Amino acid sequence: MPEVKSIFREVLPKQGQLCVEDLPTMVLCKPKLLPLKSVSLAKLEKMQRDAQNTIRQQELSQSEQPSTQA
Repeated sequence: MPEVKSIFREVLPKQGQLCVEDLPTMVLCKPKLLPLKSVSLAKLEKMQRDAQNTIRQQELSQSEQPSTQA
């Protein structure tokens, strides 16, 4: 694996102790708003309503026609 040259050079102390503090901290981010209904569920409900409206219209048109069959 080739080494990547950095513009920063590493500096280590000549005397004393080397101390590194790396404390994990929580990072807060914006809350993500989730839809109550998914897009596909909303489409399915719309298709179902349209189908029910079509059936109602067909039933109304059949009941309005006089029954002349006898």
